[in-house]
Amino acid sequence: MYKCNESRLKDSIIMFSRIGATANGGVTRLSLSQEDVEARDLFYECCRELGMNIQVDDMANMYATLPGKRNLPPIVMGSHLDSVVKGGRFDGVLGVLTALEAVRTIVDNNIELDIPLTIINFTNEEGARFEPSMMSSGVLSSKFDKAKMLQSTDKTGITFEHALKESGYEGSEENRLKEALAYLELHIEQGPVLEAEKLDIGVVEGVLGMVCYEITVTGESNHAGTTPMKMRKDPLFLATKLINNLIEALGNLDEELVYTIGRMNVTPNIHTVIPDKVVFTLEARHKDPTKINKVEEILHSLPQQQAGCHVSKEKLWGRDTVVFEASLCDQIEQACQGYGYSYKRLYSGAGHDAQFIASYIPSAMIFVPSKNGKSHCEEEETAYEACAKGADVLLETVLNLQAKFSIQEALI
Repeated sequence: MYKCNESRLKDSIIMFSRIGATANGGVTRLSLSQEDVEARDLFYECCRELGMNIQVDDMANMYATLPGKRNLPPIVMGSHLDSVVKGGRFDGVLGVLTALEAVRTIVDNNIELDIPLTIINFTNEEGARFEPSMMSSGVLSSKFDKAKMLQSTDKTGITFEHALKESGYEGSEENRLKEALAYLELHIEQGPVLEAEKLDIGVVEGVLGMVCYEITVTGESNHAGTTPMKMRKDPLFLATKLINNLIEALGNLDEELVYTIGRMNVTPNIHTVIPDKVVFTLEARHKDPTKINKVEEILHSLPQQQAGCHVSKEKLWGRDTVVFEASLCDQIEQACQGYGYSYKRLYSGAGHDAQFIASYIPSAMIFVPSKNGKSHCEEEETAYEACAKGADVLLETVLNLQAKFSIQEALI
């Protein structure tokens, strides 16, 4: 079994982390910004030095391909180079750089490929500059309408369309990823499980389904000092009671269910005035759609009238659980076993490009541990040894898939 070069991978991570570096060791590299373009240029040069063919599509997705002997659809690896504001040095970029390290190891060892191998850099995965997140993989998979995406604007009013043209990375629709034998995405876990259980690798079986509701409690404003307690119609008191009831009900539903009340707005938000309206969100995630349905049943059971207040709820959005290709997960697991790396199968609670690509290409993901589970912050950290182990598993999985697909093609 081949092993990747940990020292070289470390150097690559450090090199890319300098582009958009922040004062406290993080990265700000917003999609199609000057920093993102600089990172793209560096990625382009790294791939060109390996003799890879590089194409760009109409959403600025980059494809670097190492040719194979057979004229077959490629095996694809990758992730994204953009970041959130004051994000970490590993989120997204590690998937691109471990794929690059895998190709470098293949070239170093003069391994002849039967099947082309492509590294992809997806545009605007984070959605930190232009909403929504996973924009370009969403367009590729027909989840998003391109015309609408082009009109997405950043905080300064610049449209995605304008930034795309200015970047120099607007390519042809003909270059879009239309078919592939498999798509593999390596990513930091962005959670605490692997580190807590002292495991090397997460074999990602899918992405959790989720639902998000907004609950509005409407009462009546009045003076905070002159209104007797029994005569109040206080929506915040009721909202507090409803939230406690929701926490209890959801906590008894399933131990794997995760739920968050992440936003609350109180009107008029003045300490001397009884509020007249409270709006809060509740988001829940689980791999089992029946559990998500139970969450919605609990939310719909909230009273419409109570304590003189009116309660309404609105479903803001949701997504179905995405289940990755089982045979690819098996291949990743076998690679872990071959190296003697500890692992577990798990689902991702965060969204990734792979969840959209999985709708038309067999896909799976590999996780490596995140220190203290931190991500989307400057404190984000993953040990370089852990990164290299992930790169090893990615490489071995790709080489095993090469052999598997070549045999299948020969039998046809």
